[in-house]
Amino acid sequence: MKYVVVLGDGMADWPLEELQGQTPLSFAETPVMDALAAVSEIGTVPTIPEGMAPGSDTANLSVMGYDPKKYYTGRSPLEALSIGVDMKDSDVVYRCNIVTLTEEEVPYEEQTILDHSSDEISTEEADVLLKDVAKELANETYSFYTGTSYRHCMIWDKGQVLELTPPHDVLTRKIGQYLPADPVLRHMQERSYEILKNHPINLERKAKGLNPANSFWFWGAGTKPVLTSFWEAYHKKGVMISAVDLLKGIAIGAEMDRIIVEGANGGLNTNYEGKANAAVKALTEDGYDFAYIHVEAPDEMGHQGSTEKKIKAIEYLDGRLIRLIKEGLDASGEDYRMLILPDHPTPIKVRTHVAEPVPYLLYDSTAPQVHTWHYNEEEAAKGGMTVAHGWDLMGYLFSK
Repeated sequence: MKYVVVLGDGMADWPLEELQGQTPLSFAETPVMDALAAVSEIGTVPTIPEGMAPGSDTANLSVMGYDPKKYYTGRSPLEALSIGVDMKDSDVVYRCNIVTLTEEEVPYEEQTILDHSSDEISTEEADVLLKDVAKELANETYSFYTGTSYRHCMIWDKGQVLELTPPHDVLTRKIGQYLPADPVLRHMQERSYEILKNHPINLERKAKGLNPANSFWFWGAGTKPVLTSFWEAYHKKGVMISAVDLLKGIAIGAEMDRIIVEGANGGLNTNYEGKANAAVKALTEDGYDFAYIHVEAPDEMGHQGSTEKKIKAIEYLDGRLIRLIKEGLDASGEDYRMLILPDHPTPIKVRTHVAEPVPYLLYDSTAPQVHTWHYNEEEAAKGGMTVAHGWDLMGYLFSK
């Protein structure tokens, strides 16, 4: 038996008037997921422990079988693992986004944040910007590391874990009340803006109609993580397929292998087919028991507040990834179970994560069922099945 998780980050949503009361998931054309739902178990599962923030970090740890209340030490340390940072026990790691501020003729604290991803800036451009700022700000206490696209890391030697607001929770708002109280962190954000707003890369981006990547934004602090190995926990040889440093970091912490797919970038136009083909090959040719395929696009489109693009991301997930995985595994003759779900909802109306239970679909090629339902939030809730905690899902997938 082979096992697959397809994680559509932030795919769940709320009903929208512009969709006649449907959600993007129920409105989208998803013939593959709907066909699977008709022969599968569907239900709901809470992925965020009570009292914890509904982030992709806690949610994906949960889906991977790790109770966040036990294992979570912060988002950024997981990303730091992914990009090869050799952390000391005394290090505190912060996410360092490069965001878009309005560039109004007002003090820094009165700027408004327009875009947490700087139009999904390329890693190559962001690397130049990060390094040019780091030339002035980096020292023995603070160091900077390039991640992917707009997502980077800052290490504070013998630092403090401070609660800071994620930039996607500040979209369209003035930033003053969300800035770090720590004077050094605040100075570094302000100074990054002064350096970047007229940087040649940003002048070129603005000329092309793209959002400039003109300020650092620190958040997601934490300390070095320690996870039980996935093999030790489940005795399955697993592989992670994701473009996002957070997920690759979880895999490294869990001692799972990672497959880097060319053209996979965490955006709407990521390489869906490449991810699907890599998963099928890993399971049918390379000896893996389990593949976790993470797709960031629905979440990014939710943060952007684009209903049209979120629907498109869900349709791409269905037709360009899940379809190919199913066809490839069916053709191989392997028995398999496939679990499809989001990690959390990212509703268009609020453009950020919420902690509500998410719909799941669990297909078993050896035990198809007969139903009339489709895969979406409303019908999953009516399906009657519930899994008590997100971290129970992995054991449920392997033992059902």
